[in-house]
Amino acid sequence: MAKPIVYGAIGGGDAVAVAVIVLFAFHPATEQYALPVEPRTEMVMGVGNVVRVYVQNTGLSPLTNVKVDYGTTSDTLPILNSGEKEMFSPPDGTKMVTVTDDQGITVMKPISD
Repeated sequence: MAKPIVYGAIGGGDAVAVAVIVLFAFHPATEQYALPVEPRTEMVMGVGNVVRVYVQNTGLSPLTNVKVDYGTTSDTLPILNSGEKEMFSPPDGTKMVTVTDDQGITVMKPISD
């Protein structure tokens, strides 16, 4: 009677071990610092086309002094926590945005109308 319980426990333990290995093998590694930047033109009712720049912290750690530079002016965030996404509105006529932070990330993106 004890043998089926032992075999069940061993089988269950094997299943858990396989699940953990598969989870780690196929789960993408998240970087400590990551900062995707997405400029895009959106249609706003009553206003028309508006250019917006989205900045998101997809890394594991907070980013500090995130600067969104449009060439003539800039916006600054003291901190952008992991998972947070912020939207910025560049001045009319802006052709390029450069985003930097204290962690050494620099992202340059063109802005198209």
